Amino acid sequence: MTGRSSSPGPQPIDHSGAARPGPMPAVIQVEGISKAYSVPVLSNVSLEVLAGEVHVLMGANGAGKSTLAAIIGGLNTADSGRILRHDRPLRARSRREAQSQGIVMVLQELNLIPTLSVAENLFLDCLPHSLGFVDRKTLHSRARRALARVGLDQLEVATPLGRLGIGQRQLVEIARALERKCELLILDEPTAALSVREVEILFANIRRLQALSVGILYITHRLDELPRIASRVSVLCDGRCVAEYAGGEVAHERLIRDMAGGVVERPSPSTARLAGPMLLSVEGISGGSRREALSLGVRAGEIVGLAGLVGAGRTELLRSIFGADRRQSGTVSVAGGPPIRPGSPRAAVAAGIGMLPEDRRHDGLLLSQSVRVNATLATLSRHSRHGWLDRRSERAAAEGICTRLDVRCAGIEQPVRRLSGGNQQKVVLGRWLDAGCRVLLCDEPTRGVDAAAKATIHARLRAFVADGGAVLLASGELSELRAVCDRVLVMAEGIFVAEFGGEWSDEEVTAAAFTRAFSAEGAGSDRLWEEGKQ
Repeated sequence: MTGRSSSPGPQPIDHSGAARPGPMPAVIQVEGISKAYSVPVLSNVSLEVLAGEVHVLMGANGAGKSTLAAIIGGLNTADSGRILRHDRPLRARSRREAQSQGIVMVLQELNLIPTLSVAENLFLDCLPHSLGFVDRKTLHSRARRALARVGLDQLEVATPLGRLGIGQRQLVEIARALERKCELLILDEPTAALSVREVEILFANIRRLQALSVGILYITHRLDELPRIASRVSVLCDGRCVAEYAGGEVAHERLIRDMAGGVVERPSPSTARLAGPMLLSVEGISGGSRREALSLGVRAGEIVGLAGLVGAGRTELLRSIFGADRRQSGTVSVAGGPPIRPGSPRAAVAAGIGMLPEDRRHDGLLLSQSVRVNATLATLSRHSRHGWLDRRSERAAAEGICTRLDVRCAGIEQPVRRLSGGNQQKVVLGRWLDAGCRVLLCDEPTRGVDAAAKATIHARLRAFVADGGAVLLASGELSELRAVCDRVLVMAEGIFVAEFGGEWSDEEVTAAAFTRAFSAEGAGSDRLWEEGKQ
């Protein structure tokens, strides 16, 4: 272990950027932490985070990363082991107690209240007030400064948070964390829903915090981020810390092998597919804040990608097609059939459309229910006889889904909320594949998913279109679009601005996404354009 010296309690972040002098002590030491539910989740895990370092924690879904972060952050308790803060035992029985000691968390599953405004979410535990009333002027002024720090300076602070996309909500959560006094910042998959520009802004803030001697525990699945930010990398596999590397220049093959606990067979690159007849037809649909009508088609045997910045309208388009958001005009049909009734997911499912939503926990799963219930939600009629549910048929279907998609669970009766994010996503995908849908709408299908689970999901999507299905897939990860898509449509401000087929570069797609966004910026657009290219 690295030598340590005592340090004062947490201090508010000095946003001037001045660095703190002195040695680099350990902010947090984790010693022999173990945790079990029905099965062990963590086994004798030890690591430390130094002041001013970014300690990256990697591992497959279910390896125990988020559980460890929750224990450090006061959301959970360990069965054994201890956590030291400046060589003294850390006793934090809640997130609030941990925060009072300088430990601030940004979770992958966001901790925000959708019915409150953006400003209220930013400062909910420390609202400025006068004579017993909230000082709205001060609140909004502070909120605008906080949002500008993460590139959301154009967002109206009085907007209800529920109206934002998940990428913008992620940035609001990060902005809230940056406003707290902080010695240790825990970031759990912070870039999973962010575009290229938002990632650059986040990394700039991380570098600023490092200069202020803030320690950062950074959980990610994105291997390409390591050379840019990692001071150290630790790998968890099956609840154990199996490797630690200095710096971020580690061979990807080695990390993947560590995470998988053995040799991993790399997936073969996607091969060109021969598209069939038109399967999904979207004609002139508009709705919500998007006034301009959009049209597109996806053929059988084809995966079409949707690229664009956060807020470009990808999620809104998919939700309108599925009927989750009521459209104001236009039609959607499958295989030349009759138009699907607007605003009716039931009608979309009946026509053969399934959807993997961007926020699986809120829109795709019944968290309190079992894997069995969630896996068979779309096929209940198939497992019922004279109004009674055939449990044997239902269990067989759920077990088949778990086997085909390699869902790691203790059994089909395990509550789905206890699964890792990647295994939850496999349950949602397996549900639609088992339902026999002909079109899949996928919104960030591998968000927060490890490399092995991502390969499984991609392979299942390829097999789906090889059997005559069609996929419309929105992703902020250009490498994912390149790996699985036959064509890519680029969106900006709610419309299509470019289409790419065959070979394309990240620079081409990024430039297309920024073109319309910055065309109306006026005098400041040149500076913002340069930021977008970097």
